[in-house]
Amino acid sequence: MDSTVDFRAIVWAMGDAVIGAGRDGAIRLWNPAAERMFGFTTDEALGRSLDLIIPERFRNRHWERYHQVMRTGQTKYGTEVLRVPALHKDKRTLSIAFTVALLCSRDNEIQMIVAVVRDETARWKEDRALRQRLTELEAAIQAKTSAVDAVDP
Repeated sequence: MDSTVDFRAIVWAMGDAVIGAGRDGAIRLWNPAAERMFGFTTDEALGRSLDLIIPERFRNRHWERYHQVMRTGQTKYGTEVLRVPALHKDKRTLSIAFTVALLCSRDNEIQMIVAVVRDETARWKEDRALRQRLTELEAAIQAKTSAVDAVDP
């Protein structure tokens, strides 16, 4: 690989949000796509807890898993996509999907978790509407079948 590649420029140019948090859960990296997605400027996000974008009802579970990853150095979300709700600055809920990378020191201690995040809110809403429509159609078919069965025993 060309050693002149500027990885920071790549992160800043990405269309997906790139968010990094230290061992303490404080945000250390917040690219322009994260600004667009979540509504917080880099200055507003840096140094703040990830609670900034985590809905309150999910925080305990998030922090249990976060600290477990810090202890063990293991996560399945390096290769598997995690889909969860998140918060925008204006308090609306987003549906996000992301994978993470663990950045370690030379002595293999985790220094930062970096997530590549995509906003899937529109897709999630479409899926929900399709599931609702399917449920309605199944109920209509069941009602017709029951009506036919009642008339023709």
